This record gives sequence, C-alpha cells and structure tokens, in this order.
Amino acid sequence: MPTSTSPSAIDIAARKPDDLATIALAGVIVRALHADKRPLIRGLSEARFQKLLNEFFLDLGLANGASPTKDGDEFNDLVALLLESRAEPSEREAWLAYAIASAAMGESHLWKDMGLPNRKMLSDLMRKHFPALAAKNTGDMKWKKFFYRQLCERADVPICKSPHCAECCDYGICFGAEE
Repeated sequence: MPTSTSPSAIDIAARKPDDLATIALAGVIVRALHADKRPLIRGLSEARFQKLLNEFFLDLGLANGASPTKDGDEFNDLVALLLESRAEPSEREAWLAYAIASAAMGESHLWKDMGLPNRKMLSDLMRKHFPALAAKNTGDMKWKKFFYRQLCERADVPICKSPHCAECCDYGICFGAEE
C-alpha cells in the first residue's frame, strides 16, 4: 500500500492515470496535502472519500479529515451549481463537483488550484463532466470568474460594471491569459 503522499505515489496508485477525472482528483488531493489542508476534498464524509479513493486509486491510504464548518463562502452554492449541470447523476460526477468546488476556494487560477498542468485540461474536464455549464462559458471566461458570475446571476445580483463584458473595464481580468 503506498503510504507516501507525493504526486508520483498518487499517480502510481491511479487505476486510470490518463483519465481526466483521475488527474483532477489526484491534483486536488495532492495540492491539499501539500498545503496541509483538511479535509482534502471539502464536503465529503470520510466514507464517501474512501469510496472515491477505492474507485480511482489502488490501495491509497489517506483520510479526508474533518470538515470544518465554514460560513460566508460560496462552497455549497458552487457544489449545487456543478451538481445541477453534471453529465450524469452519478456519485463519480458528484465527487468531481466537490473537488472542483474545494479547489475553487483556493487563491490561484482554478486549474492551478486543482494541480492541473494547464487551463485547457480544466476546460476539457468541464466540457466532459459538466457540459451544460461549460456550454454557457461562450467567451472562455476564466473558470472561477465564470462560476461566480453564474452564482450572482442565480441570486439576481448584477456584477458587471457595464451592459456587456466587452465594454467593461475589468475585461482583461475576467478573460485575460492565465499564466
């Protein structure tokens, strides 16, 4: 049983190392481990987390850790948004929703907070596993900005400083390069 939590140990334990979902879940777990952040995937009970590990990884001895109660962030709203737009109503897609929402609470670009090598991989993951939501991102807005825009629209909170994004003074912040 691999007991190391290095990226290579998790990669070695992956059942399907080239699968987008596996890469994303491994990245979120590794980033949380390196930041010494628990739970590794927020919102998942220990039992659900162990099912996730069993489904995606071989003999990976990790605990998710306790889920602290956090008020004031958008985690639950983002999970609900992702769950509503998943490709199929499966537990696997739910695990991805929780992992993406956990990473979205980080401070960098979402693809970086997920430990992915580039933004394209995140976009591919979104199109495959959350196609209805991905289809709404017609302007290729940065994913965190896009998620928050969706949440604001759902809450009838206007966030744009002008009627169209192209006219907004923050256009470069929302749509610029993510390097």
